[in-house]
Amino acid sequence: MTSPLILGLESSCDDTAAALVRGQEVLASVVLGQSDLHAEFGGVVPEIAARAHAERLDGAIMQALDEAETSLSDIDAIAVTAGPGLIGGVVSGVMMAKGLATGLNKPLIGVNHLAGHALTPRLTDGLDYPYLMLLVSGGHCQFLIVRGPEDFTRLGGTIDDAPGEAFDKTARLLGLSQPGGPSVEAAAQGGDETRFRFPRPLLDRPGCDMSFSGLKTALLRQRDQLIDEKGGLTEQDRKDVCASFQAAVRDVLVEKTRRAIAAYLDEAPASPALAVAGGVAANMTLRAGLQDLCAETGLRFTAPPLRLCTDNAAMIAYAGSELFARGKRDDMSLSARPRWPLDQNAAPLLGSGKKGAKA
Repeated sequence: MTSPLILGLESSCDDTAAALVRGQEVLASVVLGQSDLHAEFGGVVPEIAARAHAERLDGAIMQALDEAETSLSDIDAIAVTAGPGLIGGVVSGVMMAKGLATGLNKPLIGVNHLAGHALTPRLTDGLDYPYLMLLVSGGHCQFLIVRGPEDFTRLGGTIDDAPGEAFDKTARLLGLSQPGGPSVEAAAQGGDETRFRFPRPLLDRPGCDMSFSGLKTALLRQRDQLIDEKGGLTEQDRKDVCASFQAAVRDVLVEKTRRAIAAYLDEAPASPALAVAGGVAANMTLRAGLQDLCAETGLRFTAPPLRLCTDNAAMIAYAGSELFARGKRDDMSLSARPRWPLDQNAAPLLGSGKKGAKA
């Protein structure tokens, strides 16, 4: 039996994306970035992002259809990110999906953006349920036991800044380009990670919760101290600060992952596996630390290809296909949601940072 052809739409932040997925085959994946629109502001401007999504979604869809050599009439269902995210962008995608679903008389499926990331290892590596997921991105960081497309148990998460936010803020503090993750990682390649001993927050406390705001503050103080002493930052100073910061993030995530693995293995999964997804999962230093940990603990390690770590619509289409197979359908009452926790039974995480609670 042929798997259904799913059109996926993603517009939760600053990437306008459309994709066509059939089963585990990505027939087309188009991502139209907006970095040029936000560069002068040092971060994503929600109103600009929303307007760009509204202007670009139809073009992204047509490009995906051309790449897959198919047409709208061949689509079996439309999956769209319905949250969480910047509400203007999410609304743009939801309204586009509703219009297509109505005009084509096709089923509509609202997808949690975080579930898209969390299910990506099923698309790329065919992981069996349950597996342990470290979801680590610009606005989110949490450990999840993934038992199904709508069945998640959160073991812990960040109580303030997510690692991606910390990378972006570090880049701004050091005069590097945005997005901060790739810029900091590139600078760190030539740096000495032992030169500055930045804090490893919450390692002295039990559990899997994390904090990164204090690490960012420590980096700011170190930068200011270097500027006071030398009248500015040398290129090597910048590289060493980046490497030391990146090492601190790695150490925190690896140790917290160790604790999450222990809780996950208590369930005696038949095929134990750790997956990491989200934009920060593209960081090779972090991946190496997690790979070593999995080799030590006997878990399979998997991470999506870099193009599927950052926001994309292929993950939304695939998540939609799993929901579609289980009979999920949405109607025109589908609403955009700025927040949408994966684990509906978990208490909200303490701490909110500037963007609100990351739960």
